[in-house]
Amino acid sequence: MTHRSHTSATTSTPVTDARRAAADVCADLRTGVLLGASMERRCVALDPRDRRWLQELVFGMLRRRGWIDHALISRVRGGLARLDGDLADLIRLGAYQLLEMGSVPAYAAIAQTVELAKQRHGLGASKLVNAVLRRLDRERSSLGSDLPSDPIDALATEFSHPRWLVARWVARWGPVQTRDLLEANNQEAPIILRPWGMVREQLEAKLEAAGLRLEDAPLCDDSIRINGSVNLADLAPFVQGACLVQDPAATLVTRYAAIPAGSTVADLCSAPGGKSVELSRQAALVISADLSPTRLTRLRDTVLRLDLPNVAPVAFDARHPAIGAVDAVLVDAPCTGTGTFRRHPDARWRLRMSDLAVTALMQRDILRAAARLVKPGGLLIYSTCTLEPEENETQVEAFLAANPDWRLEPPPAGAVPDSTLDQGFLRVLPHLHGADGAFAARLRRPS
Repeated sequence: MTHRSHTSATTSTPVTDARRAAADVCADLRTGVLLGASMERRCVALDPRDRRWLQELVFGMLRRRGWIDHALISRVRGGLARLDGDLADLIRLGAYQLLEMGSVPAYAAIAQTVELAKQRHGLGASKLVNAVLRRLDRERSSLGSDLPSDPIDALATEFSHPRWLVARWVARWGPVQTRDLLEANNQEAPIILRPWGMVREQLEAKLEAAGLRLEDAPLCDDSIRINGSVNLADLAPFVQGACLVQDPAATLVTRYAAIPAGSTVADLCSAPGGKSVELSRQAALVISADLSPTRLTRLRDTVLRLDLPNVAPVAFDARHPAIGAVDAVLVDAPCTGTGTFRRHPDARWRLRMSDLAVTALMQRDILRAAARLVKPGGLLIYSTCTLEPEENETQVEAFLAANPDWRLEPPPAGAVPDSTLDQGFLRVLPHLHGADGAFAARLRRPS
């Protein structure tokens, strides 16, 4: 989108670089760019402090966008939908600073947003923004008192999730558990580090020496949660290859897989490659494949940083794998990602109900192709980071119905916490386990 440039004869407040970057990230999202990619691009020129502030603003606004929109509907004549998309996002960003960021004085939230609106959309737009944000500030004590009477609408509004998804979850788990899940999705996702080439205690000592405050991570006793934020590029143990970043849910998928030592393993749809790294602890060779050569770049960086001679990144389509038979295949299938909303708050607003059917078809094709790569007696592990049955157990049940000689084989006792096993499947739920959502099925091919 090209924005008109406007100059003013009067002296005005200079807009901070972080706020300009926030507006540009929102513009990227409206064109279909993913949040992570946009943040990387827009953060380049910012110092670490501004980078952290930008992340707090953009991620926070996206996590609260539905609630903010509800507050704005009655305060923008004609509603947000009638406004230019960029202007609507500027108002949302201003509203989030005003209502949720205690470190930002109200006058600064309003003045900076008004100036940004003037520069991007002209004087008329800036007057509208000024009137809306001032009214919001005056009436903040009454916000949230007018939630919809319908219980699904009320949950969707209060916790900023699409109504259709909330309705699905209430039907599956009931309103109390769904509320817990929605709350978990709106928490900031922590950074979890795992030791590499050393034991947990050694990594802990290095991290504490770097001035970090640490906590135990859920589900994985050798993972460490960072309390607060950290710039990994400045963290010596990370740069030196002493650790990798991985949510416990992803670690548990590889533990659930329980690959025999010395195996040759194919990790399909692998980028950014964290599971390939974990599999390489046991495997003789991990062929780490992804459709996107660009996404494999991060894995190649990790292979160099951690010095991994037994991980081989290759680019191919998992529906048409360009390798021979292997001992085990992990299919980390493309999915709707409903288990990772706390990490990807933009995803909830991109997702459509029709996406479930589209991803399920792709998953089915990948699963079929992957099964042909497994040697007789070998393992096929199907995993996702979605909570939706169509992409999880329904997919596996359909595969087993079409391949009756295969069987679901739970991992050896103690491989993963009992609380994450559900009738032989791995099932990690954000509101129950304090980690990202994950599903996996461990399937054995007959000898």
